[in-house]
Amino acid sequence: MDRIDLRSDTVTLPSEAMREAMARAPVGDDQYGEDPTVNQLQERVADALGKDAALFVPSGTMANQIGLKLLTRPGDDVIVGEEAHVVWHESGAAAANSGVQFTTVGRGGLFTAADLRAACKPQGHIVFPPTTLVAIENTHNRGGGVVFPQDAAVEICRTARELGLASYLDGARLFNAAVASGRKLAELAAPFDVASVALSKGLGCPVGSLIAGRKADIARAVRARRMFGGAMRQSGILAAAGLYALDHNMTRLAEDHANARILAERLAGTRAQIDLATVQSNIVIFHLPEPLPDAAAIVRQAHEQGVLVSAFAARTVRAVTHLNVSAAQCRHAAEVLAAIIGN
Repeated sequence: MDRIDLRSDTVTLPSEAMREAMARAPVGDDQYGEDPTVNQLQERVADALGKDAALFVPSGTMANQIGLKLLTRPGDDVIVGEEAHVVWHESGAAAANSGVQFTTVGRGGLFTAADLRAACKPQGHIVFPPTTLVAIENTHNRGGGVVFPQDAAVEICRTARELGLASYLDGARLFNAAVASGRKLAELAAPFDVASVALSKGLGCPVGSLIAGRKADIARAVRARRMFGGAMRQSGILAAAGLYALDHNMTRLAEDHANARILAERLAGTRAQIDLATVQSNIVIFHLPEPLPDAAAIVRQAHEQGVLVSAFAARTVRAVTHLNVSAAQCRHAAEVLAAIIGN
């Protein structure tokens, strides 16, 4: 059997049909606002998210960093869920780019309005850094792909407004959240001042994310994108992949979620520790208690048998399903992992 790559949903390759759409894309200089394909993608995503405008950027990390730049000032405090991507997986960019610090609340990436209220630091305090932003990640990567409860998100954003804070949605996998919850993208994004989505994860595009919000915010985002080196030229070639994916790769995300359950349920029968309640989308995270081999050993042995997974911590492994792995491949990968871990 061919190599089964479950390291991330970013490893997908564009299909021939997606490549054809990219090759046919009309292009122009996006710095002058003249790339028609980029403009179409931005308008379509803004509409899908229920926002005034959107901006195409190279990566989800850049989208998050622009969001921080728009909604904070140096020295501010940002409240996030436990193990948020913006804290763990962006190379310290928030400190370097925007000069902010983070306060972590809740468990497993989830938190409540009460958590926000308790952690919020007041403006004008002589000692405390002012809390100016709350950020939610949906779905939550290190939380095992859990979907953030919408009722909680609405209440958190309502509380944020009451406290004078802005709100940001890291929706890198918001397409997965929409399919898993049965809610529309616009509903999920509605409570937030600014929201982002990634095209290069569940939708299988080679490059790209978008950040969306009020027109004035997105006008400022154009400058921030330039400052971060993310301004592009004839980027319609990339945007065309996004338009194709929105038309063809959204509804099939349910297949990835079902394949993740195949993996998770098989691993639940081993000595590994896994919380099946968190397996709500396309991510499976499991832990390896003593005396099991550590994550590096499991990853190495799986790789030797053609299954690629990621070590997320010393005793934590992540597997992510996507459009380039089938149900049969996930069943095979599950058996390989189970044999290595032991029943």
